[in-house]
Amino acid sequence: MLKAIWQALRARYPSRGQAVVMVSVMVVVLLLIGGVLVIGGAAGLAWTETLSFCTGCHEMRDNPYAEYKDTIHDRNKFGVRAICSDCHVPKEPVPLILRKMAATFEVWGHIRGVIDTREKFLAKREELAHHVWKRMKETDSLECRNCHDSTHMDMSLQSPVAQAQHAKLKEGYTCIDCHYGIAHEEPKGPSPRELFPDIKMTKWKEPAAGIPTK
Repeated sequence: MLKAIWQALRARYPSRGQAVVMVSVMVVVLLLIGGVLVIGGAAGLAWTETLSFCTGCHEMRDNPYAEYKDTIHDRNKFGVRAICSDCHVPKEPVPLILRKMAATFEVWGHIRGVIDTREKFLAKREELAHHVWKRMKETDSLECRNCHDSTHMDMSLQSPVAQAQHAKLKEGYTCIDCHYGIAHEEPKGPSPRELFPDIKMTKWKEPAAGIPTK
């Protein structure tokens, strides 16, 4: 293909110097276009992870975001805040792109007004929660583990109940099995583990050396 392009240029520009200049111009233009696409794409992805973007529509602002405000993920003594994208968008490149692609189909729901009123949102709450729980079960609570690393937990600083619960990670439990309904109101009905008992977690790692477990 490159040879054919070169021959076409030589046919149009008999002078070798002119042909070389045109090739150089084409390469520069292609690099500029590629750079704009890469930078623009990265900027676009970053913008879609901001809190202002997530709460840009009234469905999210008046429902999930309103429930999230003043929860432990919004306000706490450490001043460490987790916004929408921290919990609902993976950080790893491939899972991130796949999640963004899946989210484009949710725009259709916005256009159709699936949850454009509080009543519709409440009617859909259980279904929406189950979608998120199932995804987090399948990914071993990947979004939780972007901030919380079980291999670096100091179990000695946790309550006996928390230590007993976290010990279940070795048995195939994952974060969302127990930690649900903490940023949004909990729907009535079974827990994630009761809903999806066949999704087994196998990514537990032993605590790093020097980290006490008791």
